[in-house]
Parts: sequence; C-alpha cells; structure tokens
Amino acid sequence: MTTFLTKTVATATLIFGMAFSGAAIAAGELHVEEQDWSFSGPFGKFDQAQLQRGFQIYTENCAACHSLSLVSFRNLMEPGGPSFSEAEVRAIAAEVSVLDGPDGDGEMFDRPGRLADRFPSPWANEEQARASNNGAYPPDFSLLAKARAATRGFPTFVFDIFTQYQESGPDYIYGLLTGYSEDVPDDVQMLDGLHYNTHFMSGVQIAMAAPLSEDLHEYSDGSPQTVDQYSRDISAFMMWAAEPHLMDRKAMGFRVLIFLLIFAGLLYLTKRKVFASVKH
Repeated sequence: MTTFLTKTVATATLIFGMAFSGAAIAAGELHVEEQDWSFSGPFGKFDQAQLQRGFQIYTENCAACHSLSLVSFRNLMEPGGPSFSEAEVRAIAAEVSVLDGPDGDGEMFDRPGRLADRFPSPWANEEQARASNNGAYPPDFSLLAKARAATRGFPTFVFDIFTQYQESGPDYIYGLLTGYSEDVPDDVQMLDGLHYNTHFMSGVQIAMAAPLSEDLHEYSDGSPQTVDQYSRDISAFMMWAAEPHLMDRKAMGFRVLIFLLIFAGLLYLTKRKVFASVKH
C-alpha cells in the first residue's frame, strides 16, 4: 500500500511539474500580457457595443484577407453576441455575393447572401491567398482566438484549464496588433517583406503589415478611434466568433457547481443519518 501511494504521489508530481513547465515556457515565448475583458471571469459577458465595433473593424479592415468561414450571418443577431436586428443582418448578408448552384442549366451562379449563409472566403483557394500575401496564408478568424490561446504559468494555468483559455487568446491577438514597432534592434536582420513585431509567437518578424492606425475607422458611438481601442474591439469580436455561446456555457457551469454543492450536502446529511446509531 505504501509503495502504491508513493508511486501515485510521484506520478502526480511529475504531471504537475510538466504542466507547470510547459505553461511557463509557453507564456514566456508568447509574451502574453493579461488584459481586462468584459467577458472575463465566471460571470463576465460580452459587451454588445464592443462586438458591433469589432465587427465593423473586421468588415472594413480584415475581411479582404481573412475568412470567417464557421460563422453564419444569422449568428450576428443571436442573444449574447453583437445582437444586430434581423433587418440589419439581412442587409449585411445582401451586400455579400455568394456562389451557389448549379442552376437548371448546370451552371454555378452568384446571388446575394442570406441569413443561413456563412461568411464567404475572400480567396478562391489557398494558392491564390498565398500569391496575394507574399507567400503567407492569412488564417481564418473563426477559431483563431482559441487557436492562439496560451497558458500563463502557475497558478493561472490551473484556472485556464477550466475556462478553456478563454482570455489568453484575445490577450495574444491584442498584443500582436499593438506590438508593431519601427524601432528595430541592431542585432535583428529583417528579411524582405517582413515587419517587426515583438508579440509574434514565431519570432519578431511577421508577414502581415500593421493593419491598424490612428483614426483609421470612424466609430458612431463616440469610442476612441485609436489603435488600442481598435485592437481591443476586434480581439473581443474574434473571441465571440470562436465561442459564440460562451455565456450559455458559463451559466451551465454555474448551475452544475450549485447542483454539486447541494448534492454533496445531501450526501453528508445522509451519511450522518445512516451512521448516527453506529458506535465508533
């Protein structure tokens, strides 16, 4: 029995150590700095106005290169998201041309988008996308906020496990968008066509030029028209695109915790009643 416990403790310690080391390394390599998000924590929720601004940034700035292939137009009017009206979403969809068919003659044709359609890709294929972007393939935005998530060291990574890294992805995207700099250190030899960014996960040279600048987009709600605000808004929108039912998942998790607490209490009371007459 002692040997079994010893092995169990040793195994648990090894797993914990590996997780801690991996988390620390990942956090160190990505230079992820924690930001304050409205959807942070177990009771956080998406800011509707911020998501609408983020969608504006996507359509006016990012959609020319980056697809959003897993998001349908109708998702834009779902509760907990940007919550556009149905009329607004129909108008947004109608502005997009969608390839459909074949028709009665066996030919493909273009038509205005509908609520059930997903956002079409700006590229016909990957080869065209790479040829138009210096050989780099612009990633799809649908799940990027999760794909770029990183653990952040002990003890934060313990909570990240249970929150599906819901905040570190937007943290990284925000850091990337605000991490461009023209002050290149003397010991860095920049390659042709690449740009210096201190928050890029694969180094400090990235193919994408700085996509945002001051006063680039005009906000109708009076929000600051700065790179910082633009970066926060598009990062939040990308988090929503990757996890559109985040609020429902949090609510379900809270109900499960309440159930477990009540269930544990009932088990304890049952145990006391059953063994009340048993002499110890």
